[in-house]
Amino acid sequence: MIAVGRKYVFDFDSTLTRVEALDVLAELTLQGKTNKQEIVDEIQRITNLGIDGDISFTESLEKRIKLLNANKSDLAGLVSELRQKISKSIESNKEFFEKYSDDIYVISCGFKEFIDPIVKEYNIPSDRVYANTFEFDEDGAIVGFDAENPLALHNGKIECLKRLDLEGEVQVIGDGYSDYVMREAGIADKFFAYTENVHREKAAVNADHVTPNLDEFLFVNDLPRNISYPKNRIKILLLENVHPDAFENLSDDGFSVELVKHSLPEEELIEKIKGVHVLGIRSKTQVTQKVLDAANKLLVVGAFCIGTTQIDLEYCRRKGVVVFNAPYSNTRSVVELAIGEIIMLMRSIFPRSTEIHDGQWQKTAAGSREVRGKNLGIVGYGNIGKQLSVLAEAIGMRVYYYDINDQLALGNAIKCNTLEDLLNVSDVVTLHIDDNKANKNFIGEREINQMKNGAMLVNLSRGFVIDIEALATALKSGKLGGAAVDVYPKEPRANGEFYTELKGLSNVILTPHIGGSTEEAQRNIADFVPSKIMGYINSGDTVDAVNFPNIRLPKQSNAHRFLHIHKNVPGVMAKINEVLAKYEMNITGQYLSTDSEVGYVISDMDKEYNKDVVKALKKVEHTIKFRVLY
Repeated sequence: MIAVGRKYVFDFDSTLTRVEALDVLAELTLQGKTNKQEIVDEIQRITNLGIDGDISFTESLEKRIKLLNANKSDLAGLVSELRQKISKSIESNKEFFEKYSDDIYVISCGFKEFIDPIVKEYNIPSDRVYANTFEFDEDGAIVGFDAENPLALHNGKIECLKRLDLEGEVQVIGDGYSDYVMREAGIADKFFAYTENVHREKAAVNADHVTPNLDEFLFVNDLPRNISYPKNRIKILLLENVHPDAFENLSDDGFSVELVKHSLPEEELIEKIKGVHVLGIRSKTQVTQKVLDAANKLLVVGAFCIGTTQIDLEYCRRKGVVVFNAPYSNTRSVVELAIGEIIMLMRSIFPRSTEIHDGQWQKTAAGSREVRGKNLGIVGYGNIGKQLSVLAEAIGMRVYYYDINDQLALGNAIKCNTLEDLLNVSDVVTLHIDDNKANKNFIGEREINQMKNGAMLVNLSRGFVIDIEALATALKSGKLGGAAVDVYPKEPRANGEFYTELKGLSNVILTPHIGGSTEEAQRNIADFVPSKIMGYINSGDTVDAVNFPNIRLPKQSNAHRFLHIHKNVPGVMAKINEVLAKYEMNITGQYLSTDSEVGYVISDMDKEYNKDVVKALKKVEHTIKFRVLY
């Protein structure tokens, strides 16, 4: 609904644009000068002093123009640069400026010479732009400004707005001292501190509302906007010290992100998760039914790892909470560690290293063998198993594999029909099986006895898949010649003391669950998982979700998108379309995917619609979650 009688007064520098225009002009005019950076830094310092009201604006302007040494001919280049530096949320909400152009004013201490051509593209004519003007000499050099203009004076915006004598509620949107004093002087009704480009504390603490982007301002005022819900209102909680790139990726997209370096026990997480829309975790945080019941706004859980046993996936599905993980991002890291450990085990590197650390010199070839020509048995021929197969074959190993699913062999790898066949033939067995609870003690005393005498065992998958007691017994007896273990049945929540029965055994490599812990893998995960989170929040995509029907959606184009999650029972789709027909909605596209329990339907609609349809869709029987995107 159009707000009658309201006027919107925008600042220009660092509000409509991401920059201070005179700073950009300085960069252009001082190109090639040896003291360029020194002068630019000084101009920026003077700019900030003026914006914060620490020196008079007149003084700030005089000092900057003197330092600029600019010419009229430089202004075309400046305008061209500024066109590339429009604030992101301003640029994406052009419709607001077009629809409300009669009620929008620009009051700036900048200059009309570069402001007019920029705001003209946003349907704001020159007669609603109030700014300073340059004075030029006969050669076009900028030598000063019109000193009679009230905007050249300290608190000039107050005088300018007084003279305008605008009717109705006046709202000021800006980033600095000179903007909030208009409200302070009583000639503006509200001041919105615009912090998308710069956060000035003096402006923020005096604001009626801090708005980190134009979407927030438009949302608060119920005005037309590009997105239905400002991203800064979507709270994301990242636990367990996920890679800082994840924080950057999500923050740069506009979300409010909190980073916590450790996991949280259930009771703490229950309190912390209230009001959170997205939860990011690694392997230690347990997302239980109690946690999910307390999560009143949760839409997504992102697991910044491969495994998802720490998450109650079924209950998430019932709650309409989508879960993403990172099934491929650390594959190479795990494979490289496996190759390294296989070589170290076969060469008995670990005991030789321990001896040297203890001051012993035991140069011997006994128990030291090449991997070339040896048989590698890979249990679990998924992403990791297949890549390991290729690399192992490349260094001369004969590869055998076993998988409960029918998997096509890569290279010369040989498929084994039974686990026993693989164990019987392998010099080294490496485990890469999933976190299914049925895999507990997958390798126990019986399986170890089926292995070749002196064979090696590597576990980089899950701690519970090996019977640790049986493994320790086999290593002590000499049945197995060595082992490398990265995962354990019980792992501590944080760094500190840890005990395993494998401790101190010769030719046993123990690592603290670091198979995927490389800088490259963590960066990959920090890109992959946030991209899935953003895809779901921003457009409704569920591709690669581990607990939800997968839908890849086309890009929205001038439409509203209704996202409806419901129990998969007969008749729900018919009821949804019945509601849409009742409100005469024009459907431009509709997409449905279901699994055994949940249905996920997306309906794209023409831009204009009766808001009552949203209430009606939320009331459809068996609805789990509903939201609107535009």
